[in-house]
Amino acid sequence: MTQTIFVVDDDEAMRDSMTWLLEGEGYKVTCFDSAESFLNARRDDMRGCLVLDVRMPEMSGLELHERLDSLGSQLPIIFVTGHGDVPMAVAALQRGACDFIEKPFHNEELLSRVERALELDQQIATRRKRDDAISHRLKQLTQRESEVMKLVVIGKLNKQIADELDISMKTVEAHRARVMEKMGVRTLAELVKAVMTVN
Repeated sequence: MTQTIFVVDDDEAMRDSMTWLLEGEGYKVTCFDSAESFLNARRDDMRGCLVLDVRMPEMSGLELHERLDSLGSQLPIIFVTGHGDVPMAVAALQRGACDFIEKPFHNEELLSRVERALELDQQIATRRKRDDAISHRLKQLTQRESEVMKLVVIGKLNKQIADELDISMKTVEAHRARVMEKMGVRTLAELVKAVMTVN
């Protein structure tokens, strides 16, 4: 999916100048004049980043950040702040925002932050895709394979697993081989890593 830069700012001149700058660099830009209008248009599969003004009437940028957080959004956020808003922006960074930039800023400053945010968005998308693939593979396991896998992952030996589940060593080996095959891994270390990724 194409990455889009979503600009949320109640100042029309600011929206226009950011759109002009970003589109001039070949980026796809969509603007919103309020936090509410962005929330109404928001979808889970949005890719890109959010350039968000801290101070807006009704719902502030920080309140929007909190709402997006509660919705499980992972869209990287760059806050645009006035001089007195830096402590607020720092607090937002501590709560998971990606970056902030102070007004007035140089075009290059904004462009480098946007580039970083889009790289982060790409990493998040890659990780999500990998996690989804692992979750899908885990669902393919039978209940018994799942039981065997959980014991293998915590370091139990085949004999201990056989005793605990009251099955033969041969059965444990067969289940273990099927688990490795279904999970698409070759080594125990790869299996542990895959399971830890989604847990």
